[in-house]
Amino acid sequence: MLMAFSACLLLVFLEIFSVFLLSLAQDQSGFISLDCGSPRGTTFREGTTNLTYISDASFISTGVGRSIKQAYRTQFQQQAWNLRSFPQAIRNCYTLNLTIGDEYLIRTNFLHGGYDDNPTTQFELHLGPNLWTTVSTTNETQASIFEMIHVLKTDRLQICLVKTGDSTPFISALELRKLKNTTYLSRQGSLQLFIRADVGATLNQVYRYGIDVFDRVWTPYNFGNWSQISTNQTVNVNNDYQPPEIAMVTASIPTDPDAPMNISLDGVDSTVQFYVFMHFAEIQELKSNETREFNIMYNGKHIYGPFRPLNFTTSSVFTSNEVGADANGNYTFSLQRTGNSTLPPLLNGMEVYLVNLLPEQETDGKEVDAMMNIKSGYGVNKIDWEGDTCAPRAYRWSGVNCSYIDNEQPKIISLNLSASGLTGEILEFISELTSLEVLDLSNNTLTGSVPEFLVNMETLKVINLSNNELNGSIPATLLDKARRGRISLSLEGNTGLCSIISCSTTKKKKKNTVIAPVAASLVSVFLIAAGIVTFLVLKRKKRVKLGLNPNSGTGTTPLHSRSHGFESPVIAKNRKLTYIDVVKITNNFERVLGRGGFGVVYYGVLDNQPVAVKMLTESTALGYKQFKAEVELLLRVHHKDLTCLVGYCEEGDKLSLIYEFMANGDLKEHLSGKRGPSILTWEGRLRIAAESAQGLEYLHNGCKPQIVHRDIKTTNILLNEKLQAKLADFGLSRSFPLGTETHVSTVVAGTPGYLDPEYYRTNWLTEKSDVFSFGVVLLELVTNRPVIDQKRERSHIGEWVGLMLSRGDINSIVDPKLQGDFDPNTIWKVVETAMTCLNPSSSRRPTMTQVVMELKECLNMEMARNMGSRMTDSTNDSSIELSMNITTELNPGAR
Repeated sequence: MLMAFSACLLLVFLEIFSVFLLSLAQDQSGFISLDCGSPRGTTFREGTTNLTYISDASFISTGVGRSIKQAYRTQFQQQAWNLRSFPQAIRNCYTLNLTIGDEYLIRTNFLHGGYDDNPTTQFELHLGPNLWTTVSTTNETQASIFEMIHVLKTDRLQICLVKTGDSTPFISALELRKLKNTTYLSRQGSLQLFIRADVGATLNQVYRYGIDVFDRVWTPYNFGNWSQISTNQTVNVNNDYQPPEIAMVTASIPTDPDAPMNISLDGVDSTVQFYVFMHFAEIQELKSNETREFNIMYNGKHIYGPFRPLNFTTSSVFTSNEVGADANGNYTFSLQRTGNSTLPPLLNGMEVYLVNLLPEQETDGKEVDAMMNIKSGYGVNKIDWEGDTCAPRAYRWSGVNCSYIDNEQPKIISLNLSASGLTGEILEFISELTSLEVLDLSNNTLTGSVPEFLVNMETLKVINLSNNELNGSIPATLLDKARRGRISLSLEGNTGLCSIISCSTTKKKKKNTVIAPVAASLVSVFLIAAGIVTFLVLKRKKRVKLGLNPNSGTGTTPLHSRSHGFESPVIAKNRKLTYIDVVKITNNFERVLGRGGFGVVYYGVLDNQPVAVKMLTESTALGYKQFKAEVELLLRVHHKDLTCLVGYCEEGDKLSLIYEFMANGDLKEHLSGKRGPSILTWEGRLRIAAESAQGLEYLHNGCKPQIVHRDIKTTNILLNEKLQAKLADFGLSRSFPLGTETHVSTVVAGTPGYLDPEYYRTNWLTEKSDVFSFGVVLLELVTNRPVIDQKRERSHIGEWVGLMLSRGDINSIVDPKLQGDFDPNTIWKVVETAMTCLNPSSSRRPTMTQVVMELKECLNMEMARNMGSRMTDSTNDSSIELSMNITTELNPGAR
């Protein structure tokens, strides 16, 4: 059977619908809904979806607002009544500042609506520097809607409309919906919607927000030889995908119970790759002698199964790898009942996404930031300074030249702003263009001096500052570089400039006229300052003699509290406990949970909840420094995979931190067997790895400024009563200073074996130091062997695993306690990820965002492997995600 999907199915996106809006008060956090072309300050709540839209004016600086014909307004939702038209520039871009690593559904809406006399248009839609799709309209009431699921690789998202012919680009609405980062994962590129079908729908109705929590739009679809079934019972949809329940309470089955359910897709070029997501739920009450079991086939080959849908509970099955057309051009996807099944297969919902590789590299993010600051700082008003600075090459900013090297981000090598009406001083943002070779700021009215930072830009070969109004001395080192031919320097036409020698001659003449009064003033200031210092020293001695704290305004704090170098309270007063409170909480420190370099951890009860109380045992400056670092960090970080601070005590030299209680201790205890004979399964270890990786990824990317933990190890990964992993012990953590720093220089701290050798060698701390430590943790999860073992052929676990891999012997490194109960593919993948984390060069290590994605994929694969045994328990109410490791090919058809 042929599944022919037409663009007309998408036209209903903007039609008014009002059926089954289950909740008009769902949470819209993570939603961005822009009404394009409406006046600045506009905001409204759309009546049928209850979505709140705002004007797009704050996100774009080009284009003009227009409106569709009044007669068409009743046919479309309010966000389609206005549009933004771009009659001038070639490329016009929306810029949204978001968070790197977040996953968004991005939807663009285009409705001409007769706003001008030419409803036939064609232009390109770009995601950053990459082509997303071509937009075409042929009449006033034909709507076009495009969706992309995209994981942000930078903190900046740009959606651009590009003029390719005579017609004028326009856009009606731009919508972003934040998704869970555990869903819709792809190995490469982003996912462009092909079809999202409510299979088995009993109503010819499109559903979106109010029905779907992520505002996905579902289109009803049924084949002619399929029958529909439905239920009045509740279906559990609470897995990560959360398909709408209204779609899951219906399903399609083949009308002939012995026939398979075939879905054929065609009409797409054989080079296209895509992902398939299917949602299943058993919605019939099966009798004791009834079974529904089927295999999932592609082009006659078995790819998954036997599979049994869970009773009234959603299971989402998806391809973990992209698939495409086979050599014979066949595209038949089939659900076939097994010999043990008494009932035919069913299907509730299905999503198909094309892979858009987005091959164009974006310009280096720091250089883009620098160019945006230069643009705003000088008020540059160039019509083509829109979108990515260097990419694609055809739309590179005027006056900018870039280097283009395969598989590397473009870098700016030339900046020509000659005769651009620049005023003010030479901006220091220029120094952030670290590959700049040519700088031309001539023929403007720049003032101030020639800045020293130009001397330190090692790649600069040509500087042209001629014909400005610069003044002061020219840096001697810059003149020296020009004299030795290392740089071409043009400064003519700046009458106020002078060399060091000529400037000093002029200054010398003026110097004698002011030296006497200046000297007199300095003597007076010195005498006054000396008197003040003498007074304060005498007063301080008096207070100490009285036994009072000179840092206290009341004189009531014991003197010994100064041994910590106290500055100011490091935590909010409403979380502060007294030392007496701590004694009561711990029942006079009755039960010890553990001991570490910081101190002793005791069991306690606070507000009828178990807590862990960490006491600083020694009154040392280092101890207080760690205490303060941990308190201040935990006050501003909140994440489900980081331990939660409940309270603190800071009373003289009595310092303590009160945490949520983690009932199952640390990961090291479980691997070593100290927590009893039960063994962490491979799936359990993958889950712990993914959760702790998420916590670390949050520190690196979710915190401003960025935080480096510095002590990642298995003893600092704690497990609660549900074996959920949380990172702990932030005493050594460091925040990066705000600015452009890529590292901080620190005294080396950490645990031997986990310590990044590059950090140890250079004292330069970056987030990649944590990545190295986490790679060691991953190897511990796989091998359950000591990090350092002098009895091994290679003492460090990373070197030993590398040696075993070079011999092709992966089975010898896997923890024998797992007894072979694992998917070897996921073992290989985790080990490969760990070894990449241990690369001696930090620049070649992955980011934690990349590590999280790899681990989640492994977890999904392992969950899929274990699915067969779980299916036998029909009383299991938990939702389970399946990952089909499909190796055959499938190709979708055109809209």
